[in-house]
Amino acid sequence: MSILELRKFWGNRPLIAVCVGVLIQDETGRILLQRRGDDGLWSEPGGALEPGEDFLTAARRELLEETGLVCPDLHLLPITEALQSGPEFFSVYPNGHEVYIVGMRAHGTLPASALEHAQPDDSGETLELRWFGLDDLPPISKNVNRLSLSLLRSRVGLPPLPLEPSPPAPPTGNHLMDLRKLVGPRPLFAPGANVLVTDGQNRLLLLRHGGTGKWTLPGGVLEPGESYEQAAARELFEETGLSAAQFEPLEMYCGPEFRLTYTNGHVIDSVSVLYSSHSVTGRLTLQDGEVLEVGWFGVGELPTDEELSSPVMRASVKHWKEGQSA
Repeated sequence: MSILELRKFWGNRPLIAVCVGVLIQDETGRILLQRRGDDGLWSEPGGALEPGEDFLTAARRELLEETGLVCPDLHLLPITEALQSGPEFFSVYPNGHEVYIVGMRAHGTLPASALEHAQPDDSGETLELRWFGLDDLPPISKNVNRLSLSLLRSRVGLPPLPLEPSPPAPPTGNHLMDLRKLVGPRPLFAPGANVLVTDGQNRLLLLRHGGTGKWTLPGGVLEPGESYEQAAARELFEETGLSAAQFEPLEMYCGPEFRLTYTNGHVIDSVSVLYSSHSVTGRLTLQDGEVLEVGWFGVGELPTDEELSSPVMRASVKHWKEGQSA
């Protein structure tokens, strides 16, 4: 379901919005910004993903809708620069809708003259388009845009833009389950994180899930206001009793090939970050009910694809396996 459809059930309360920001620069390094129809301030093009969409497809669509432009070299930034999540990404829109934005950033280049051919759609989202120097920015809408522009400013030695204060994140609950009770089996985005943990013999830790009986990595879905890394740390500890001093993002899995339909008919669109963990400590302890058993697997001992719980798990384990033979 799209976020606007969810609003019919959820009202103005905070939702996790899976979004992509589109950073377009010209040949002099100026940034393309749109003056927004909702608050009259300026932002990068971008917006929420549609069900089943991947980030780059959404970036191309949003750029076309909001500017009328096509960027041939549009690409996702490296994952360490692309990821967006955490309490500072809280936003309240003029209509009262509250969101915690999670997602990625895309980047591309266009000549300054491309703006002569810009033609936003008639939705009213874009009032004006202009190029701006990173050292001469107009009033910027929302922290999500300030953080993206600060990323580009840091590349040229400029200080970050000040952020608006964010409210404390809501208490951890089960946001996805609460939504599911209202919308039934229809597709829901499930932003989450999974963690690669290895032992001294370079074996991978997998957990047999109590609900499916299949093998999975430690991990789970984000709660509103959580960052991907915070979710990785929380889920690792809850499911295994282990903690890590450092989490390194490796891959983002999102798109139609990562849609999962459970045996009860519930559908999720995974938006999952794979992390490696470093300096892991603690005593391995099973989470009652959710985890049936744990296993340490060498490269030649891994479960088959059919024994893994989801497309995301298959891609994640494949990523680790290929890394061992590289």
